Amino acid sequence: MATLTYVYADSTAVVGPLATQAEPHSYDLCTKHAHRLTAPRGWEVVRFEGEFAPPPHSNDDLTALAEAVREAGRVDRPVDAVPTTGTGRRGHLRVLPGPAED
Repeated sequence: MATLTYVYADSTAVVGPLATQAEPHSYDLCTKHAHRLTAPRGWEVVRFEGEFAPPPHSNDDLTALAEAVREAGRVDRPVDAVPTTGTGRRGHLRVLPGPAED
């Protein structure tokens, strides 16, 4: 994985190691596209020389997922009313109605 950053003022595209934070005008690329990237005519491409390392695994993402699953499975949590038609929202999750029961 790599990060592509456009520097419009210098007409330069920079392809470097995967960024750890989101930045304006930056896009993450797979290794294949990082090596094959071309820039518009008149632009310069500055490319990191070496191998792009895979992104480090983050325990934060895994922990957040585990906590969300744990919270959803709690039997003592209050249950919001789920609409019988349409969709409903619960925090950042969306509840979709299932098939009608006979």
